[in-house]
Amino acid sequence: MTMVSKAALGIAAGICGIVAVGYCIYFDNKRRSDPNFKQKLRERRRAARKTKKSSGTKLPDLKDHEAVQRFFIQEVQLGEELLAGGSVEAGVQHLANAVSVCGQPQQLLQVLQQSLPPQVFHLLLQSLPAVGQRMMAQSAGPLSAVGDDDVE
Repeated sequence: MTMVSKAALGIAAGICGIVAVGYCIYFDNKRRSDPNFKQKLRERRRAARKTKKSSGTKLPDLKDHEAVQRFFIQEVQLGEELLAGGSVEAGVQHLANAVSVCGQPQQLLQVLQQSLPPQVFHLLLQSLPAVGQRMMAQSAGPLSAVGDDDVE
């Protein structure tokens, strides 16, 4: 076996380091010279901020029955309070969260249809798909939320 001298290893490591830094500088320059870079970055940040605001309520662990029950009751109460206070969109969002974790959503929707004004019930029906998607994303895990285009 031949021994490689420390000087040769140092030179090889230095060359690898220079190549890596050069690679980073080249692609950073290429990325920044893109005329739409800032616009795309702003849109990506705006979308992330919007999803962060809309997903303010943390859904419970769906395997824990007691946590789901507590969450359901809390969301129904909060939704009713917000609707009574005049905050229709926030109230509808909390009621949609309750429907999404409910064991019998059809029966709950029938009760809500009878107790809510038609326009509020219509908003509730419109918000259900978004809540369902959020539940699927949460149950899929944190790795599914990371996109390939989030690298800067």
